[in-house]
This record gives sequence, C-alpha cells and structure tokens, in this order.
Amino acid sequence: MIIRFSLPYFTEPGQRIAVCGSEPSLGQWNLDHALFLHYAARTGLWTQEISIPTDHPHPIEYKYVLLDERDGSKQWEWGHNRVVADSGGLFTRLMLEDYWRAPAEPDNELHTAAFTKALFRRGSHVAPAQARAIASATEIGSAGAIRFQLVAPRVAPHHQVCILGSDEALGAWDASRAVVLDDQDYPTWTAQVALEQPSQNTQYKYAIRDSQTGQIIHLETGDDRVILPPTPANTLRVRADEGFRYPAGNWRGAGVALPVFSLRTKQGLGVGEFSDLKMLADWSAEAGLKLMQILPINDTTATHTWVDSYPYAAISVFALHPLYLHLDGIAELAKPADRKELARLREELNARDFVDYEPVMEAKWKFIKLLYQQEKAAFLADPAFKAFWVEQNEWLVPYAAFSALRDRFGTADFQQWPEEFRTPQNLDQLTAPDQPNFDEFGLHFFTQFHLDKQLREAVEYARERGVVLKGDLPIGIYRHSVDAWTQPELYHMDRQAGAPPDDFSVTGQNWRFPTYNWERMAEDNYQWWRNRLSHLARYFDVLRIDHILGFFRIWEIPGHSVEGLLGHFAPALPMHRHEIEQRLGWFDYGRLCEPYIRWHMLQHIFHAQAQAVFDEFMEDAGYGAIRLKDYVRTQRQMEALFDQRIAADPNNAEHLRWLRTGLYKLVNEVLFVPADEPDFYHPRITVYLSTSFKELDDHNRHLINEIYNDFFFRRHEDFWRRQGLVKLPPVRYATDMLICGEDLGMVPASVPGVMRELGMLGLNIQRMPSDPKVEFGNPAHAPYLSVVSPGSHDMSTLRGWWEEDRDITQRFFEDLLGHRGEFAPQYCEPWIAREINVQHLHSPAMWAIFPLQDLLAMNADLRRENPHDEQINVPSNPQHFWKYRLHLNLEDLASQASFTQTLHNLTDESGRSQVY
Repeated sequence: MIIRFSLPYFTEPGQRIAVCGSEPSLGQWNLDHALFLHYAARTGLWTQEISIPTDHPHPIEYKYVLLDERDGSKQWEWGHNRVVADSGGLFTRLMLEDYWRAPAEPDNELHTAAFTKALFRRGSHVAPAQARAIASATEIGSAGAIRFQLVAPRVAPHHQVCILGSDEALGAWDASRAVVLDDQDYPTWTAQVALEQPSQNTQYKYAIRDSQTGQIIHLETGDDRVILPPTPANTLRVRADEGFRYPAGNWRGAGVALPVFSLRTKQGLGVGEFSDLKMLADWSAEAGLKLMQILPINDTTATHTWVDSYPYAAISVFALHPLYLHLDGIAELAKPADRKELARLREELNARDFVDYEPVMEAKWKFIKLLYQQEKAAFLADPAFKAFWVEQNEWLVPYAAFSALRDRFGTADFQQWPEEFRTPQNLDQLTAPDQPNFDEFGLHFFTQFHLDKQLREAVEYARERGVVLKGDLPIGIYRHSVDAWTQPELYHMDRQAGAPPDDFSVTGQNWRFPTYNWERMAEDNYQWWRNRLSHLARYFDVLRIDHILGFFRIWEIPGHSVEGLLGHFAPALPMHRHEIEQRLGWFDYGRLCEPYIRWHMLQHIFHAQAQAVFDEFMEDAGYGAIRLKDYVRTQRQMEALFDQRIAADPNNAEHLRWLRTGLYKLVNEVLFVPADEPDFYHPRITVYLSTSFKELDDHNRHLINEIYNDFFFRRHEDFWRRQGLVKLPPVRYATDMLICGEDLGMVPASVPGVMRELGMLGLNIQRMPSDPKVEFGNPAHAPYLSVVSPGSHDMSTLRGWWEEDRDITQRFFEDLLGHRGEFAPQYCEPWIAREINVQHLHSPAMWAIFPLQDLLAMNADLRRENPHDEQINVPSNPQHFWKYRLHLNLEDLASQASFTQTLHNLTDESGRSQVY
C-alpha cells in the first residue's frame, strides 16, 4: 500500500519539513533518519510517499517536524502521535491530508482531561446510523472515498458534529441530510464518504447538531472548506481538518476554591471529608461553577499534633490524609456503644467553628482502628483491595512501613530510629500479612484503600455533573517523609527550600524542605516526577503546581539559617571575588560577608537592653565593629538556644522570642552570601534594605545597586529559561491534566514565555500584579491561558484586605472599580464584593476561580460576621495553625436558592456558563 503524506506549510528559506514515526522508512522515531518531504511552491504543500505491505501488522504512528537549518532548531508539532488510518483492506493507496498542529494555541488546552473527561465528556459510544450505512456502502466499490477527521473537544455531551456540503453524499447543503460524524475516538470525530461527484470541487462545512432534535446549533464560520479533485480509484483520502471554527470567542469557565478540611457538613466529624466534595459539586453545578479547587490532600502525619495541619509538608507524595476519611462510608460500627460514642463526638466536634485538629485526628484514628479490626477479614479478601495493592504497591508498602515505624518509635525523623530501620530494607517481608505484627501495617493499607475509593467516587460524581476537581502539587517534600527515607539521593538533605522576600514575608519564607537534586533526577528522565503526576491524575483533571518558579530556580537556604534572607537561587551563576572586586573596586570579606553590627544598631533594636544583649551574645571586634560570639554565630544556633530557654521559662516566652528576632536581624546584615564553591558569592536578596548597605557611601551604594540589578534581573534570564525548558516538559506531558502554575513573586522574565510554550496556565491575583509598574492587576488584561482570582489561601479575603490599609483601599476603589472622586466605604459591602467578582468573571482568562469566602461576601446574610476569621494561611507565621472552617453547612448553603441563582446569573452574563 502507498501512503502519501501531505502538509500545507509556508516555510522560510532554510526551513524543511520532515515526518518521523514508528516505521523504518520514517526513521523509527530517530529524527536523523526521518522522511524529508518535498515542497511545491505552486500549491504550498510538502509531500512524500512511502510503501508498506498491505497486511502491515501494527498501527503506524507519526508526527511532523519543522527543521531550521539556520539555527539547527527542531520543532515537533503539538499533540499526540498521529496514527495512520485503517483502510480496512479496501484501498491500495492512502492520501493523508494533514495540517500543522501549532504549539501554544489556546484551544490546545481543550484536549486535556478537564474537558475530555469531565466538562465535555461523552456518554457511551453508539456509532451514528449514517456512518454505519456509509461504511458498508464503501465496502462494495472500488471507487475512492473521503474520510473526514476533525478534532473538536468543545462539543456539549448531548451535541454531535456533522458535515454539510455541496455533494449529494454530504446532503447537498440540506441540514436535514447532514452527515453525522462518529465520536468513537473523541475528541476526534470521523465520517467516511464516497462522493457522488468526485470529479468536481466539493464545498463543505462542519456544524454542531443537537442529537435529540436533529437541529443545527452552530454552523462553523468562515469560508467553505474545499475538496479538490481527483480522488483516484482504490484511494482513501484522509482529510485531517483544522479545528471547528466557533462563532464566538474562547471557552471560559468559573470555579470555587476551598480546602477539603474547611468543608462543613452535618455528617462530618469536625472537618471536611472526601465525600463532602459531592455536595460541593452539586452546589457548584447549580451555581454555574465548573471547577472545585482544593489544597494538597496528602498525609502530613508526622507529629500527631496540630503542627501536622500544614498541608504542604506531606510525609508521602502519594498517600492520602486519614483526616479526610468518611467513617460511615466504610461500614457501620458493629457495637451500639461505639456508634453512640461516634454520634456524641460528631455533635461535639461539628459544633466548633474551626478544625480542632488534634481531637479530630484522635477520633478518626480511634474509629479507623475499630473498623479495621471489625472489617479486617473481609477487607483482606476483597478483590478490589487486592487489585489496589498490586497497582499501588510501589508507594503503598513503603508508606505503610514508614507510618507504622513512625508510631512504633515515636518520631517521623527516621535518623532517630534504630540502625536497622534508618534505611528501608525488605519492606515486603516486613509488612507481609503472615507477620505477627502485621496489623501495624495493615491498618494503613486499610485506610489508604478506603481513602482512595472515597475520593475517586467523589471525583466521578463531580465529573458526571460537569464539574472538575483541581488539585494542588506542593513544590517541596518534607524532610522526614517516606520519599526522603526511600530515595534520599534525589534530594539535597543538607539544604532548605523557601521563597525570597515578598508581600507575604519581608524576611522570606523557609519551608525547611530539602531541595531537589535535579542532576540525579535527570538521569532517568525525571521518573519520580512522572510517577507523582501520574498518581495525581488518578484524582484530578486540573492541577495547580505550587511555586512553579522552582522548576526554573528555587530559593535555597543554607542549613544554618532560620529565615530566608541568607538564601540564594539555585541553580545560579554566582560571582567570583575577582568579578566583585573588579566591579566594586575593592573586596573586603569582613565588610561584605560578615554581619555588620554597630552599637547604634543594638540600641535601635534592643533599646534599654542593648548593653545586656551585647554582654551576653557579642564581643568587640575593634574599630567600632561588633561580632557575635561563636555559640550564636548562626540563626540555627540561636533558635536552639532560645527554644531551650522558652521551654524552661514559658512565662517569659514572648520576651525571649523578641530577643531572638532581634539577633536574627543582626545575622542578616551582610551584603554578599558565600556560594557553595569557594570564592564565589551571591548578592544578598533585598540588600538595599539592610543597615549595612545604607551606611555605605553614595558611590559604593550605587555600584552595589548595579551589581544587584544585573545579578537578579539580567544575568540569569537565559540560564533560567533553559532550566525550565529542560525540567518542565517531562512533568507537563506525564499526564493529560490541565496544568496551572502558581507563578507569583519574583518572577524571571522568561517564565511566562516558557509556560505559554508548554500550554501551562499562569495565575493572576489582583493584589499581586505581575507588572511591577502597577499597584493592582486588572483582570481585563489577563491573557487567555491564565487563571484570575481575587485572592488565594495565602492572603486575607476581600473583606479582610479591605480593612487593612485605608489608603490602598481608596486607590483601589477609584482606580480599579472606577469610583472616581468617591470615598470608599469603611467595610467591603456586599455590592463592592460583587463588583470585584464580576470584574473577574468578565476577564478574558480561561478560568476565574473564587475563594468561597469571597463569593459569600456578596450576601450580607450568608457571609461570616468577622472577615478576619476567614483567612486560611498567614505565610509570615511559620507556626500557623491551618484550621479555617466554613461557617455554613453545605446543606444550608444548598438551600439558599436565591443566592445560588444569583451566582448562576452572573456566570451566565459573563459567558462562563456556555460551551460555545
């Protein structure tokens, strides 16, 4: 059989098109041996033919590649591999009439799971009667045929794609005789037709049709498509047409954000549970909201205290948190006394206006253990569990072993365990059911099986209602975790990840997570990341990657620091001392790299206690300089010392913390931070805010400012761009999830371009504009491939923010809301919240996602009385207790028909409830 490739593409001199694929004649995916196409200037077509046996045993896959001899670049077309159409043995020649699938096209993201598996999901497949009839007609003739192929994911579940055209076989433009395309390979629609007049030009268009009424909903816009003759006998022409031309603009949707732990229902146990997502999905669908965004849901149980409430410090990147298990969804407790106790605790814990983490977890574990013993025999024999165990074994066994050993030895820090357990060994044998202590491990198998089952049920329930679940992938791993225990070589355990100073924290954030050993991860093409993403795709159709900037460079903090100011970006291009000396004219390690401490600074920080602080912690270094004593040279030494003193004298804790914070400030008083390599240095972040910098003369301040700006805003741009282009594609293409990146903060200029190239949505928060020249972001200026939101879990809510700074509120009221010359109300009244939310709904961004608190702010009767009780996280406080809980039961929210209808009307008016 002859296969002819044909691609219209107007190239520039020096550019060529090749086709690369699974066949030897196509290079077997080796681009050096790909098939080069020939260009015909008259038609603008690149073409070439190959011959294969008629009984070829395997499908042939291929892709087009644009090669540029001018710079040596190789650009593959976007999307999955193409597959040569099956001719059914009826034809001796295939003509593949393709089009170039360009990367970074907005509609490309409609091919992700968010749309194909949920928002536009198709029902069970039934081939259209017309398609079956046409297929059988082509089997008896030797004439040529046309197979139409159109990739169109944006079609409502109850609608179909059809084709109308000038030929009788295409209905002669009679809509009642339109040919309905088959969606068996959705989002690709196909129909095979033998034209009545194959020797004439055939005009045609695609349309969208209501499958129930047969009425045409939309006829695509633009000029007619044309089939040029001839179609030779025994030839199948496969027209892979470019996408459906919709009459309106881009698809846009709206969503709601709330952590699972913040959900409140009557059947909960003082905390939100996976089963509650069903009720939220019902309400979301009624309100015209198509997405539910949650925070990370992995198990964080490290200390069995409220500290574990921090959702970004998971002890496993795979295991789910027992906090979210719905006990009644497993089985009913057999003993009446246990049922009575559960009912009592449910009433007690549900009455609290926050998530009381420790009592909730104590109650959960108490009843999980009872249910495990009660259901153990049936559970271990359950075929569904056996299948789960086999499928998830790679992470499940180490997790169960780690969790049991954590409880056995009283700590998650595996370096404190007995020697024989500090590295994982013989875990299958350790956790085997025939071992006498199996229940230690079996309990965790049981819990994870039911968590997985309940979450997947909730996800499927939401999908059936046209609502997708958006998960959250933390950028780091916890250093006392299964992942660090089993694969320590993938991380730099002696370093700490965090974030440089921003609006959330002037001293930066230290997450205390180890940083990634990217060089080691690259050796197996980032298998750990690909496994992680594949597992998350089990639950989510959309994924937020926390701090996506970490794939370009992470803020790496030395182990001796507590705060983030003495960190540096990694990887980076540090400066050699000779470069600093050349640009500055001098290099004095003591002045540039040692803490700059003078007596007036002590007086300013410690006031009347300056002398006492000096006497205890410092010594004279000569010439007016002061240095810290050896036992408090680092912040980590200071932290340990003051932790001991606070434990010994808790009544004086506030004063001791004040002293410690003042000493931390002194450690940060440097201009350059030593790099890992000897004699290399990084400028200290926000160095211009330091006293050390301010007390330089004008000339040296100017020179260091030049060094600083060059280092952070020019020196690394191409370097960091290349880092992102190497690390992100394996993550981006590991699954078909729609990927959104949290790209706030100090963003390298290359980041938006790389994300756009990879089809990853950025984030636009109005109070944290990406443009440093404006105070507030305008949702109307957001690009399509982005998410707009009035806030995030790291911020105060709209109502809380409104009360924080009167001057800022006034400028926002006039500049962004357009109330020129008016005084902003003291509080964020419902009509103000409505104006802000509507502004976001009308943004051109693909998604507008709202914290539920900000939606409720539009209704005076439904919103919480005190807005300051609604903030989920305070990033500047590393000891923050994540305990926010919705003040309304979801059952009560669902009963607010008027409010729900108002939301639906707003989404309708903004065009975010429409498919087309």
